[in-house]
Amino acid sequence: MALRTGLVGVGPVGDQIYSIIRENQFPVEGEVVVMATSEREETLAGEQVAVKQVCEELFRGLDVVFFAGKEGAKGASVQWASTAIKQGAYIVDNGGDFRMHPGIPLVVPEVNMDEVTPETRHVTSPNCSTIQMVVALAPLHRVARLKRIVVSTYQAVSGWGGKARQVLKSQAAAALAGEEVPEDPSVFQRPIAFDCLPHIDRFLPTGYTKEEMKMVHETRKIFGDHTLQISATTVRVPVDVGHAEAINAEFKQRITAAKALEILRDPEQAPGVFVLDGPSTDPQAVEKRNDPLERQYPTPKDVEREEFKNLVLVGRVRQDETVDSGLNLWCVADNLRKGAALNVVQIAEQMIQRGILDPDRHREV
Repeated sequence: MALRTGLVGVGPVGDQIYSIIRENQFPVEGEVVVMATSEREETLAGEQVAVKQVCEELFRGLDVVFFAGKEGAKGASVQWASTAIKQGAYIVDNGGDFRMHPGIPLVVPEVNMDEVTPETRHVTSPNCSTIQMVVALAPLHRVARLKRIVVSTYQAVSGWGGKARQVLKSQAAAALAGEEVPEDPSVFQRPIAFDCLPHIDRFLPTGYTKEEMKMVHETRKIFGDHTLQISATTVRVPVDVGHAEAINAEFKQRITAAKALEILRDPEQAPGVFVLDGPSTDPQAVEKRNDPLERQYPTPKDVEREEFKNLVLVGRVRQDETVDSGLNLWCVADNLRKGAALNVVQIAEQMIQRGILDPDRHREV
C-alpha cells in the first residue's frame, strides 16, 4: 500500500516532515509533491527537492497532504485545505488556524487518536508546547484526573522559525566578541542572546500572550474537559532546538510521585514518554560537586541524542507538598519533531493502521 503524498511548506517544520517521512518509511507512492508560495529548489532532509508553486491542480489525486504551518499571508490551510479535501485528499495540518474549530479534531496520537473517525478529512496538530505537556500528563490524567495545571515554558528560538535561529547565532557571536549586538525587532522585541524573554506571540488585553492561551484552550480540547483550570507563562530562551516545561499539576484523586514515576516508566501506560529521573550516576556529583543527593534530569541538549529525539523526556518528578494531591515535573521535547513534524506523521500513520487512510478504498470513491 502506498499513498500519493503532498507537503505544503518548506520551512524548518516542512524540512522535518520531509525528513521523518523518509526516516519512518512512510508509504509514499512516487515522490512527495512539495509545494510552497513560489517554485524553487530547496534542500530538504539533505537533498535537493523541486518545490512547486501551490495550485489547485497539484492536489488532484493526492491521498494525504501535510500542511507544515504558515505558508502564505493567510496560512496555508486557510487558503488550500478545502481545495485539497475537494480533490479527495485527507489533511493533517500543523498550522494553527483550525485547531479550535469545533468540527475538526485536535490530536496527539498518544492521547486522543480516537477523535479521528472514518468521516474525518481534516485533522489538526496542536502547538508544540501543548503537545509535550499533554503527552507527559495524559498517563497521569487517566489514573487520577487533572484538576489544575500551572506551567512555565522555556522555549527554543526555532519555535519562532528559521530566521530566529539566525538571529540567535548572530547576536550570540556579537556579544561574545564584545561587539554591538544586532537587533531584529521583527523577530524579538529585545535581543535573545544570553537573556530570557517572557513574550511569545502577541499580547492579549488580559496581559497573557496568545501562546499562553493556546496552551489553555488546546489542552482543554484534547482532554475533553473545558472546566480544567490551566495557567501558563511562556518564555523564549536562547536555545536553538528543544522546549522545556516546568509543570505543577493538581489532581482530583490521590497520586504520589512514586506512583507517577511507575506509570510514566511503563511504555504501555505512557507511550512516547521516557523518564530521566532518580539518583545521579555521574561520579562528578560527589567528587567535584560534593552532592551525594544529586539527581539526573533531561535538558534540551538531550533531544539531540538519537534515542531521545522522538520522545518526551520527563524528570524532577516530585510531590507538591502544598496541596493534597499535586505533583511537580519537568519535561523536554524536540519542538520541531514531536512538537510539530513527527506528530503530524504519527497521526497519518495511525490513520493507516486504523484503516481510515486507505488509498485503495479512497480511489474507488
